[in-house]
Amino acid sequence: MLPSRLRHRINAVHSATVPMPGTGPTVDSAVLSTIAAACRDHERLRFDYLDHEGAASVRVTEPHRMVSWGRRWYLVAWDVERDDWRTFRVDRIRPRVPSGPRFEPRDPPEGDVAAYVSRRLSADMWPYRARLVMHAPAARLAPWISPGDGRLRPIDEQTCELEIGSESLAMLAGFLVMLDVDFDVQDPPELREHLRAIAVRCAAAAVGPARDTKE
Repeated sequence: MLPSRLRHRINAVHSATVPMPGTGPTVDSAVLSTIAAACRDHERLRFDYLDHEGAASVRVTEPHRMVSWGRRWYLVAWDVERDDWRTFRVDRIRPRVPSGPRFEPRDPPEGDVAAYVSRRLSADMWPYRARLVMHAPAARLAPWISPGDGRLRPIDEQTCELEIGSESLAMLAGFLVMLDVDFDVQDPPELREHLRAIAVRCAAAAVGPARDTKE
């Protein structure tokens, strides 16, 4: 049986965490337990933070939940000075102790912490993004769209909106064709050029190789 103090810390991490798929760097367990306790006890958390460009800042937050994406962890918190929700990579956080004071919990961003983090990560992860109207139910496409790649939003029973990212527009065009459903490109218009190129290539392949008419 674990000591009561250790059980208390582990329970705090579990209660303050939303799991999601993926991989990433490991995080100091002491940092995890400090953040988890602040989430659980609704105490403000001050920490030193390095952004993706290496710029340092001190943040004052009202921590809401941690999201685990495989071995990568993110903190969803209300940034007091910026007056908005923010997502922080936990491996870039260095908490300043003690924490406090207590705060009144806010409603989670967009009503769903996992969906919020998925959207934020998808927007930051991919160099190319697209928005489309898919002529198929969202439930039909859901198995093909991972949270790290895109997000589906039902429009009605037969159509949905897809926001998705990729390493290139050519790769994105190929993936959309593979889904085997009709769709309309909302943005970006450059994606249509790649779809036209695929259409020409497929049309040529459907005709077959040119026959030699010489006897």
